Amino acid sequence: MELKQIESFVRVAELGSFTKAALALNLPQPLLSRHVRQLEVELHQNLLMRNGRGVTVTEAGLVMLEHGRGILHQVAVAQEELGSVRGALAGRVSIGLPPSLSKLVTVPLTMAFRQALPHAQLSLTEGFSVLMVESLRAGRLDMAVLYNPPASPDLDMTVLHEDALILIAGKKKPSTPSASTLKAVMPLADLAKLPLIVPSRPNAFRLLIDTEMQRIQCKPNIALEIDGLNAILELVKEGLGYAVLPAYTLRNFANPQDFSTHRIERPKLRSQLMLVWSGRRPMTATHQAAMQLMQEVVTTAQLSQD
Repeated sequence: MELKQIESFVRVAELGSFTKAALALNLPQPLLSRHVRQLEVELHQNLLMRNGRGVTVTEAGLVMLEHGRGILHQVAVAQEELGSVRGALAGRVSIGLPPSLSKLVTVPLTMAFRQALPHAQLSLTEGFSVLMVESLRAGRLDMAVLYNPPASPDLDMTVLHEDALILIAGKKKPSTPSASTLKAVMPLADLAKLPLIVPSRPNAFRLLIDTEMQRIQCKPNIALEIDGLNAILELVKEGLGYAVLPAYTLRNFANPQDFSTHRIERPKLRSQLMLVWSGRRPMTATHQAAMQLMQEVVTTAQLSQD
């Protein structure tokens, strides 16, 4: 089993196409096909099912894909560590960011990364928590910023910041009796009377709202489920409901003055922002430096909203 065979298989499996994988690896397609076939012969397993539209991964292929990604990751780690012996922090660092935070930190993080780690390559991915946890376990991400991730034996994490979710209303109010009862500070139970526009499960903010309201024996009044924070705020602005989000999300919106904000108390909705990485994969010096940068940039961005 050779490294080039594993790399060829992993890329074909991820892209679902020999043609796309050949272009990505800059290899002739017949050579790429030979690498994958040699790997299948050595393993005595069919790893891919060929069809007219590309390829699909077999059950054995899924097992090999997981191991193959790990092997390639370990090789990359070895190359980075050997590079660090020469005094240069190099290699690739892949970081996942939630959509609510991406616009806030992408530019400052990229600039800080270029300045502190000029020989390293940064890859930023925006996604929801469930998908990013899967990518961390599969080795597609080195680290990710997640809201309220559940404890897991294969993931390590540290708190970056705690946010209080607030009630956000537009200047146009929904035509409901409760619209006239908004106060600067709202008990959580009062949110059950308001039509809420929220992300769908398993969004971290949605899970927090559902869990905390259930804890006080209330049920949120879900008017609309929208996966997109700016889209939620646009609908709130038009008076179709209310949002429950961190205050900093308004900084991503063009006209934050179009909204009023109301603190939520008894109890507060506290959301923890965590930096998460795989506990089963070694962290290189480059990864550790990137983690430190991530903590500094996110903390600065969050504190600027308080």
